[in-house]
Amino acid sequence: MQVFLITGYKPHELGIFSEKHEGIRVIKHCIRSQILQLVEEGVQWFIISGQLGVEIWAAEEILTLKEEGYEMKLAVLPPFYEQEERWSETMKETYQRILSEADFTDFISKRPYQSPLQLKQKNDFLVDKSDGILLLYDTEQPGTPKYYLQAANIKNKRGHYPIRFITRYDIESAAEELREQDPNYWTQG
Repeated sequence: MQVFLITGYKPHELGIFSEKHEGIRVIKHCIRSQILQLVEEGVQWFIISGQLGVEIWAAEEILTLKEEGYEMKLAVLPPFYEQEERWSETMKETYQRILSEADFTDFISKRPYQSPLQLKQKNDFLVDKSDGILLLYDTEQPGTPKYYLQAANIKNKRGHYPIRFITRYDIESAAEELREQDPNYWTQG
């Protein structure tokens, strides 16, 4: 396993409507732990399409880990030109920074958005080009990640394609871990 795709929910699918939402810190902590585990298992490249939510948060964690000296590479493969056109200025800046700091970037479709087919092509392409997928997804709470999961399940039926989930239980565990890291946590009576 050399290349892992990371994806999951978009912010609004998680009830997150602000870049300052506390849940982002918890999700990023959880993603970081999973990335470090995958690196220990030999993963060298992480791929995202650059969509808002889990993918952007994962990219931020990967870039931070690289700054800390961890060996890994990031590829950002957006589905089409101008994906970020309707995003907030803050998120546009974050996206552009990620693109500029990534080890590899290219557009899957060499044109602006034209149809939902480009999104399906993105899912199929990224699953095809990866050796496994890390997915923040709960089968009881459907959302856009289900399309990646469908492509991953098809590839898994043809051969070994690990599908790893970050579940709500992982998120709850990460939240508890962060609470315990707070120096005031142990002094509360």
